[in-house]
Amino acid sequence: MAATPSSQVSVSETQQPQQSKIQIYTPCNDEVSAFWREKYEKDAKKYWDIFYKRHQDKFFKDRHYLDKEWGHHFSGERRTVVLEVGCGAGNTIFPLLATYPDLFVHACDFSPRAVNLVKMHKDFTEAKVNAFVCDLTVNDLCAHVAPSSVDIVTMIFVLSAVSPEKMPLVMQNIRKVLKPNGRVLFRDYAIGDLAQERFTGKEQKICENFYVRGDGTRAFYFSDEFLENLLKGNGFSMEEHVLCCKQVENRSREIVMNRRWVQAVFRTSETNGVCGGNAPSQLQRGCDKREDDIQATEIDMSEGMAVEMFGVSPSIDEIHEVSVHDYAFKINVLSREFQHTCPSTGLMLWESARLMASVLATNRDIVAGKRVLELGSGCGGICSMIAAASADLVVSTDGDTKALDLLKENVASNLKSSPSLDLLHVKKLEWGDQEDIQAIKRLNEEGFDVIIGTDVTYVSQAIIPLFATARELISTSRRCAGDNKEPPALILCHVFRRVDEPSILSAASQCGFRLADRWSDETPSSSLRGIIETWFETSPYRLPSSALNIMLFHIA
Repeated sequence: MAATPSSQVSVSETQQPQQSKIQIYTPCNDEVSAFWREKYEKDAKKYWDIFYKRHQDKFFKDRHYLDKEWGHHFSGERRTVVLEVGCGAGNTIFPLLATYPDLFVHACDFSPRAVNLVKMHKDFTEAKVNAFVCDLTVNDLCAHVAPSSVDIVTMIFVLSAVSPEKMPLVMQNIRKVLKPNGRVLFRDYAIGDLAQERFTGKEQKICENFYVRGDGTRAFYFSDEFLENLLKGNGFSMEEHVLCCKQVENRSREIVMNRRWVQAVFRTSETNGVCGGNAPSQLQRGCDKREDDIQATEIDMSEGMAVEMFGVSPSIDEIHEVSVHDYAFKINVLSREFQHTCPSTGLMLWESARLMASVLATNRDIVAGKRVLELGSGCGGICSMIAAASADLVVSTDGDTKALDLLKENVASNLKSSPSLDLLHVKKLEWGDQEDIQAIKRLNEEGFDVIIGTDVTYVSQAIIPLFATARELISTSRRCAGDNKEPPALILCHVFRRVDEPSILSAASQCGFRLADRWSDETPSSSLRGIIETWFETSPYRLPSSALNIMLFHIA
């Protein structure tokens, strides 16, 4: 789970000089490392293939708004040929074919799994749809589509997934198959969109206006200047251009979201008509639209604006069914569409929590008969709920009130008929905050035998408060486990982000901890097996990423 996603963290006076609370979400312009930047580019197809493997055709809704926005482009006396670039699971193709049955659609995507989903659709027929795998930055479109044969190209939230330096290759590829009077219908993210704002201060920036999401897929945010230069440099001119802005408010969660997107129509610049400099008033109004002229509305999410714009469920929450060994949970989290709109990182389920939950489920002796504390539980609490099945006491904590509200709901709904519910306490804890620490101590004055944290090490300013808080709350005595007396343990599971391993070890040492063992998927196996490595002898968990790590600390 995310680190205590509180907006601020206090620092213990014993560890730091007297000062104001630390800002967890400090402004940060750091970009992803060169290694990860190259990896995201090299594995772009793989990340989208994993996306469609996970979501199938359930993530995006059908885009019925296309008829309302661009219907006049599809209607005509002769058969219209359409190329859908980045077809995904067919959310554009099949609504268009239902409305305009005389269309013929070429549908391409660089994800083989997405193309297979199109071919498996109940309305797919080769007489109307030519679906094929194609990476427009590498492959020649003319191998699948005859040159100068396409009337309309649709690009709906697809060019943003391409590296900006490779966008010219895409446009040149499209230009080869487009008829001289053909048009490109374009809709994509604009700079200033709430999702871009959500990336600020995190190590997810690849380059200017280009970011990587948590699942490895990428998103670019277009400015008017960038889009106009891209088109002019590759033989296109703008026919229509509107910058759209809508303010979305979810009153129950007190979240206001500014959604911005570009909607445009363009075609090859050598054609006669509107592109030669005598553009009609519609073009001038589109390209010269000032910021204060942009359409702005305020609606509640229940009115379905998210479906209209992006084809996703308007629900601010979604239920994840999580299976871990013999355990099955239904976890209420913030929906994926809004995970990039909210300042808390504790309102989603992180992969490190799944890994640690699997370890606890298959190695109950880690927490059996012990007092357990989870730091930065976020809204899921799956590690705490599994620990509660065998521990004497479990306290699940976070510093964010919204995450705590969801955590309480999830614990109550999943453990409502279990005796474990009485053993699990949910408490607020901002690291370094003495009032919060003392409240935890009142629950357990003897200290905790096991302290767990998943993805709580990604902000450098929070590392010292994290270890200082753990040191205050960890037990100083050993507990018996079989014939052994095990020392109290602090277990951290994470992906290294802006805070590297040496920095974590330095902070741990300052606060009285020593590293007893560490593990990652890349750790060389040896005849001398470490403590953590033995945990995986019985765990069925398969890592989605070798970047996940586990560190085991004891008191120095």
